[in-house]
Amino acid sequence: MKLIRQDEGEAVPDGSPMFIGEVRRQNLVAEGDAALLRVTAVTFRDGARNRWHRHTTDQVLVVTAGRGIVATAEQEFRVGPGDVVLVAPGERHWHGAEPGGDLTHLSILTPGELTIEEE
Repeated sequence: MKLIRQDEGEAVPDGSPMFIGEVRRQNLVAEGDAALLRVTAVTFRDGARNRWHRHTTDQVLVVTAGRGIVATAEQEFRVGPGDVVLVAPGERHWHGAEPGGDLTHLSILTPGELTIEEE
């Protein structure tokens, strides 16, 4: 057993082309920690978001702080602390903070592929 604490002070900047705006991330359960699970705390600052993308596996987003948006081409959900969003494998989507605010969520995935798509 291992205790891991989500701590924004431990989050590091992520300048990946996946993101638009300032994003910080803390790998809570990383590759090597568990065979079939990845858990990352992602903080989107002041309206930052990720680009349209797809995963080959299910993704669970658990909002822990702030306000944000999780969207597909057909739906847009406004989310806040305590909300949980299930994204199906292959579903084209994006998520991030509302303009003027921050959002932190846990991203829970099993190993798989990520495809970033054109806007």
